[in-house]
Amino acid sequence: MKTINSPQVTLPAGHYSHATVAGNLVFVSGQLPFPLDSKVLPEGIEAQTLQALKNVESVLISAGSSLPNLLNVQIFISDIALWPVVNQVYSEFLKDAKPARTIVPCNTLHYGALIEINAVAQVAEV
Repeated sequence: MKTINSPQVTLPAGHYSHATVAGNLVFVSGQLPFPLDSKVLPEGIEAQTLQALKNVESVLISAGSSLPNLLNVQIFISDIALWPVVNQVYSEFLKDAKPARTIVPCNTLHYGALIEINAVAQVAEV
């Protein structure tokens, strides 16, 4: 097993890495919507969803994977009413990729974020 920290994503604040790779699987830790080296969240659910997805993608690339290799995505949102916008941004960002997915309305997220996304993917085939 190896750990991955992407240079394109703010370093974890806790005792974890952006991802771990075991065999041909990449396990991406929950990604909050912080832009690189910023402590300021983007304004609104659309911008936060896009940033969290960009963070997931950056971690996948650092681990030798990509969006088309996603197997499973879990999305935690602070309010189920945000779901339609999240789904729209998600579908536009992932295009033809349609991994298994779970949406979890969970009320409060760390730092007041509206969304957090984790994922499992395969390492890209060479």
